[in-house]
Amino acid sequence: MKRFHVHLTVDNLDANIAFYSKLFGQAPSRQEADYAKWMLDDPRINFAISARGHGNAVNHFGMQADSAEELSELRRFAEAASGGELLDEGETTCCYARSDKHWVTDPQGMAWEHYVTMGSSVTFGDDEQAAEGACCVPEVASESTSSCCAPTPKKSSCCG
Repeated sequence: MKRFHVHLTVDNLDANIAFYSKLFGQAPSRQEADYAKWMLDDPRINFAISARGHGNAVNHFGMQADSAEELSELRRFAEAASGGELLDEGETTCCYARSDKHWVTDPQGMAWEHYVTMGSSVTFGDDEQAAEGACCVPEVASESTSSCCAPTPKKSSCCG
């Protein structure tokens, strides 16, 4: 069964961990110096926050698959939704986990990831960047100087 995923970028990790722990009635299932994640079963969601990324906002959405077969199904849906504009990262390390994943960008420029987790990692990702400005969300190609609103994803420098 798939699990919905939301990743927020926050400015005060400790305050947000305290808030969401009370809101969800449980402590994070994974907590690092720059990251926390709750694996909730009711509702079935993988909710993550980090002090990495771009401002205080939704960093990205996604769907976490339980198997390679579910990930293949999600890939078909993503290709259909994006007209084939899909970024396939394959096996990568991101958010303290080893995963097989791909990304699409919706018409508003919001990144969506589909992935299956293959294990944990001691590092946030394949990036060696400082926490500020680093993330696992692929950058989007843009004809303007802005970093948003373009439908074609391109691989960022931070996740492989």
